[in-house]
Amino acid sequence: MNKTRLEAFSDGVIAIIITIMVLEMKVPHGGNFMDLLPLVPVFISYLLSFLFIGIYWGNHHHLLHVVKQVNPPIMLSNLNLLFWLSLVPFATAWMGENNFQSATVATYAVLLILCGVAYTILQQSIMKSNHLEEKMLEAMKKQSRKGFLSLGVYSLAVPMAWVDSRISGLLFLTVSIMWLIPDKNIERALK
Repeated sequence: MNKTRLEAFSDGVIAIIITIMVLEMKVPHGGNFMDLLPLVPVFISYLLSFLFIGIYWGNHHHLLHVVKQVNPPIMLSNLNLLFWLSLVPFATAWMGENNFQSATVATYAVLLILCGVAYTILQQSIMKSNHLEEKMLEAMKKQSRKGFLSLGVYSLAVPMAWVDSRISGLLFLTVSIMWLIPDKNIERALK
């Protein structure tokens, strides 16, 4: 299979995920700014999830630059990632609608762990299925270390949700900032 089909399908699914998330934000029945206040938690959870989905989209895009040929393990691991990402709108809505109650934040953290594991599986499948030069292998290993660190922070966010959900929120933001800082190693290795 050509990798452009995998990229197009993945991009489409991610676009639908973002669309579903924004459709979950219901317009208030009043016409005053005060009527928007109950939507603040919903908007914050949407913003956080939009950021995570955007980060996954960008990293997925860079990761697929490495692929020369798509095989069944890559297809299945990509579907695995898309499955977990497709649950983000549900967890986002549940967390926002319930004002970041502990159970909702812990569930969101678990989902982020599962998304991170799925991304790692996809990365490993690509590394095993494609002959990579030494520089590219090193770049992929650096990204893997960042991924494992993220999984550790997400894992810490689960019990912290029961202590104070704001701590989990700060942990989520920490991971997003870590991934927003561009990693030029893959791009350099491709050149």
